[in-house]
Amino acid sequence: MSIVDLAREIGRELQKDKDYLSFRNLEKACDEDKELQDLVGEFNLKRMSLNNESAKADRDEEKIERLNSELRICYSKVMENESMAAYNKAKTSFENRVQQVIGIITQCAEGADPDTAEGVHSCDCDCSSCGGCH
Repeated sequence: MSIVDLAREIGRELQKDKDYLSFRNLEKACDEDKELQDLVGEFNLKRMSLNNESAKADRDEEKIERLNSELRICYSKVMENESMAAYNKAKTSFENRVQQVIGIITQCAEGADPDTAEGVHSCDCDCSSCGGCH
């Protein structure tokens, strides 16, 4: 089996992974969530209004500030939506899995032992004040 065939096999296995399946199912749930889609539509309209006002030569700074505030509030509502929150969590988990696989391959390409290469560190915490995972 060639190295390209092995890469394709990794791709097939990734698509069977529970994190991948969860991510894709939650993506579909977001697409089917009418409340979320309405919020996304509202967000896009507000963003277009803000962009249009910002592009004007005689733009109204108060209106821009108001639209910007409305846009932030709308964005918060989108991100707080239950479907979106679950989707983002699943997406992050799957992306961490992919980065781990890429990290292992990269480390091996640099000479690391394939049996002990760990890949990249991935956890769900804010590592800015981290003393290391336990």
